Amino acid sequence: MSVLKLPLLFTGDRGDKRLDTLFDSGANLSCINPSHLPDLGTAIGLGRIRRVATASDSHFIEISQRILLDFYIEDVLLSDEFLVVPNLSEEVIIGAATMQKWRIKLDFEHDAVHVDPKVAKMQLKKSEAALTAQGY
Repeated sequence: MSVLKLPLLFTGDRGDKRLDTLFDSGANLSCINPSHLPDLGTAIGLGRIRRVATASDSHFIEISQRILLDFYIEDVLLSDEFLVVPNLSEEVIIGAATMQKWRIKLDFEHDAVHVDPKVAKMQLKKSEAALTAQGY
């Protein structure tokens, strides 16, 4: 398990907020403490409540909401879903799934996080019919 903690700017449908963010390769999914929802945005319900195991033996947390947030790393705009976790000890946790999705690299030597800006660019491809119609 590898962890690194840095302040990041998060943006939701209600506004922006800089939050101390823990990058944790031992956590699968990304999570947010519910105390930040009033500043950031509206959480939506999960189809079913999830019972997630914690580090404590036979202890589970029930999670019933999620929120979609944008966040910035090195001025690159990224976006993902964050589970709203009651009593989360951190403000935000970026888990392994988000790090893999955006190819986020942790630099422990310099206490930094890096992302390739090309990963975040939307790639639109024209269909063959559109290319043929344009003479390509």
